[in-house]
Amino acid sequence: MTVELTTTPADEPIVRLRHPWRWVAVAVIVLYAAVLVRFLVTNDALRWDLVRGYLFETSVLRGVVTTLKLTVVAMLVGAGLGTLLAIMRLSENPVLRWTSGIYVWFFRGTPILVQLLGWYFLASVLPEISLGIPFGPSFASWSTNDVVTPFMAAILGLGLNEAAYMAEIVRAGIGGVDPGQAEAAEALGMSPAQSYRRIILPQASRLIIPPTANETITMLKQSSLVVVLGMLDLTGTAQAIYSRNFQQIPLLLVASIWYLALTTILTYVQMRLERRMSRGAATSRRPRRTRKGAQR
Repeated sequence: MTVELTTTPADEPIVRLRHPWRWVAVAVIVLYAAVLVRFLVTNDALRWDLVRGYLFETSVLRGVVTTLKLTVVAMLVGAGLGTLLAIMRLSENPVLRWTSGIYVWFFRGTPILVQLLGWYFLASVLPEISLGIPFGPSFASWSTNDVVTPFMAAILGLGLNEAAYMAEIVRAGIGGVDPGQAEAAEALGMSPAQSYRRIILPQASRLIIPPTANETITMLKQSSLVVVLGMLDLTGTAQAIYSRNFQQIPLLLVASIWYLALTTILTYVQMRLERRMSRGAATSRRPRRTRKGAQR
C-alpha cells in the first residue's frame, strides 16, 4: 500500500489568523481612555492649579516623609518578627509551634484598623507599663500614654500585623529549600541557629525577597489607615488641608499622585530584585555542555 504525502509549495502565501474582536476591544479601550482624558482636562472642578500648588507644599512633604518612616519601620518590625515566627512554626518544639500558630491566627484574623485602635486606646485598660518579675515586684513603670504615642501605636499596629503575613512568606521560602541542605549542615556539626543563618535563609531569600517587596508596596498604601489615630501622614495632611479650604478632590489628587510616584519607584525596585533573583536560578538550570557540544 502506497501513501502519497502532499506538500505545500514554498511560494504559497501563508494566511494569518485574523482577530477582529481584538481590534474591537482596542477601539473600545481607546474610546473610553479618550473620554477619561477629556474629563480630567476639561473639568474645572478638579482645580489642577490647586493640585500643582499643593503638590510640593511643606506640610505635604512632611506627610510624605512620615509615610515613608512608617513604611520602613513597620516593615523592619514585620520582617524581623516574621522570620522568628516562621522558624518557631517549623520547630520540633510543640510549644513554639503553637505559639507561632496562635499569633498568626489572631493577627491575620482581626482587621488591622481594629488593631491600630486597640493599641491607641491601650491606656484605658493598662494605665501603666511595668518592668519586673511576673507576679512579683516591678523595677520600673511608665505611663502607657507616654510610651504608646500615636506613632508607636501605628508601628505596633502595622508592624505586628505585617509579622503574621511575613511569617507565612518566610515559612514558604524555607520550605522551598531542599531538606538535604539542613541535613548536610547538621552533618558538618552546625547548630540549628548556624544552619538557618548560613545555609537555609540565604537560599530561601530567592523565594522570600520578591513577595516581601510586594508587601512593602502594600504597607506604603496601608499606612494611610493611621489617619484614624490623628497622625499627619500623607493622607492625614491632605485631610487636614481640605478640612480648612473644602477642596476635597484636589487634595485627594495630590495624595494620589504622591502614592502613585512612590509605588512606581518601589515597583521598579521589585522588578529589579526579581530579575536579579531569577538570574541565578536560570543559570543553575542551564544545561552544561561538553567540548563536543553534547548536553550533560
